[in-house]
Amino acid sequence: MSTIEALYIFDENNTPLLEHLYNNRPPPPSTLLPLYLAHPTPRPPLIYLPNTNPSTLLYSITQDQLLFLCPCSTDTAGPLQILEFLHRVADAFEDYLGAPLLASKIEANYDVVAQLLGEMVDGGVVSCTEPNALRDVVDAPSLLKGLLGQVGLPSNTPSLGGGGGSSAFSLGGIGMGASPRLSPSGAMGMGSGSAAQTASPVPWRRANVRHTSNEMYVDIVETLHVTISPSGRPLAAIANGTIAFTAKVSGIPDLQLSLACPGGIANAIALPVFHPCVRLNRWKERPGELSFVPPDGRFVLAGYEVDLLGPAALDAFSTASTKSGPRLNIPATVSVQTGLGPAAADFEVRLLLNPRFTGKSHLSGAAASLSGRARGGAGFASSSSAAPGTTGAPTIEDMVVHVPLPAAVRNVTDLRVLRGAGGEAVYAPGDRAIEWRINGREISALMANDRGSGTGAQATLRGTVVGADVEASDDLDGGPVSLSTNTYDYDEGGASYQSRSSSAEDAKRGAGAGAGATDAEKERKKNKVLMPSAATLGFSVKGWLPSGIKVESLGVDAKMSRGLGSGVQPYKGVKYLCVARRGVECRC
Repeated sequence: MSTIEALYIFDENNTPLLEHLYNNRPPPPSTLLPLYLAHPTPRPPLIYLPNTNPSTLLYSITQDQLLFLCPCSTDTAGPLQILEFLHRVADAFEDYLGAPLLASKIEANYDVVAQLLGEMVDGGVVSCTEPNALRDVVDAPSLLKGLLGQVGLPSNTPSLGGGGGSSAFSLGGIGMGASPRLSPSGAMGMGSGSAAQTASPVPWRRANVRHTSNEMYVDIVETLHVTISPSGRPLAAIANGTIAFTAKVSGIPDLQLSLACPGGIANAIALPVFHPCVRLNRWKERPGELSFVPPDGRFVLAGYEVDLLGPAALDAFSTASTKSGPRLNIPATVSVQTGLGPAAADFEVRLLLNPRFTGKSHLSGAAASLSGRARGGAGFASSSSAAPGTTGAPTIEDMVVHVPLPAAVRNVTDLRVLRGAGGEAVYAPGDRAIEWRINGREISALMANDRGSGTGAQATLRGTVVGADVEASDDLDGGPVSLSTNTYDYDEGGASYQSRSSSAEDAKRGAGAGAGATDAEKERKKNKVLMPSAATLGFSVKGWLPSGIKVESLGVDAKMSRGLGSGVQPYKGVKYLCVARRGVECRC
């Protein structure tokens, strides 16, 4: 089992902010920080330091420019457990102090931070990291300061640290041993008797949860990663999904969530991960059914990965026919044409939008009412026409086309958007990429101008690349320095030497072969290396998931639930969102 020996936190200026000792005698932060900074960036999350006494494994994460370090003198069986602990500490701080996590917030709430660190680790062993369980034993900063004032203690005292007998807490270099902990009920004591009596039987859920309005929300977010070859054939297409659940239900509810997708959940989802509240046996017996007792509030219920090309994609790639290749139904694609114009210095970026994602319902009757369900009452709401941003009418929001440029490009001239697509193409001389941004309103106008052709709206960006002219540059004016390629033949006495220009000899040697080369051909060859080689596309789509996963039902098991009340039907809602941040890469 992994042992947590200490936790050190540094601010954005690498100034020691907090020191909490749990076990053994690890090296101090003044020794570990220089050794950590000595490694070049990007620094790995696990660094072995053999020159310390004893030899130390140093775990680290960075959260909101704050550096978290955790030393360990023994080789642990689960190094990921310590890294996960550091992430849990950062999440707990954000839950209590608010995001983003700043050094000033930690300094102003040392009492809360000390209690959290004492409860999360007991004698070096991770004990409690669930947010709802911590809420049962550690009060929020405003409540805690009010209780401190009632018992006659200063509200900013840091003497409430140390949950275990072997832990110590240090603020600004002042160390303190274990001290009495203030329980949420306001009683002082070393133990946790009152907290244990009111603790929830479910570790991840708070005790005695009460809500005036019972609500449950399911938000499924998928991140798209697609690579397309120059011929337009998809090479890889992966969707990483996250199921975020918000439960504001009284008592201890037992919920059932059913998922479905074309081809079956078992064949689509790969590498699933679940919150500890999910009953794994139920999922193994019936894939697609999630049975769980949720934590109170918002949490990540599950994560998964979907291969959009399917298992038959490898066989399709081996065939010579392009018709049998895998196809994707994604909101938009982009292609790049290079070497245009008389001097082959022009390029063209063409954006093609899928006509399905117009934001208008393409269904009618009962089909539209089923696909338009979003937020609803006791069940899922349905209407005769799907609203924009739902499954019946998915809408594309802000779109960004990113065109990286070679390092030899000095400028891009005559950068313009054709076909009246709108949007804004941003480039400054010396930049390494072009950003073409189109907002949701311009996308809707572009699709409306398509006039229902069914092929999809198109927009084109065109520009001309300009390379660095080395021959015209002047070294005295700060231009690029040209290094000579001349070689010299010396005699043994050193009295004389003769210069021999390799470039001149190469020119004479190739004079006969290159006599027919024109200046235009040389210019085209020069501009060929200045052309972009790919373009990436980023967007977000409301009401659509690449994997096709849907929520079929969400219900409460009345027999297994406790404290909800008879006849109570929670308000339910489902939303789908696809995000691709430079997720679609089209090569040329």
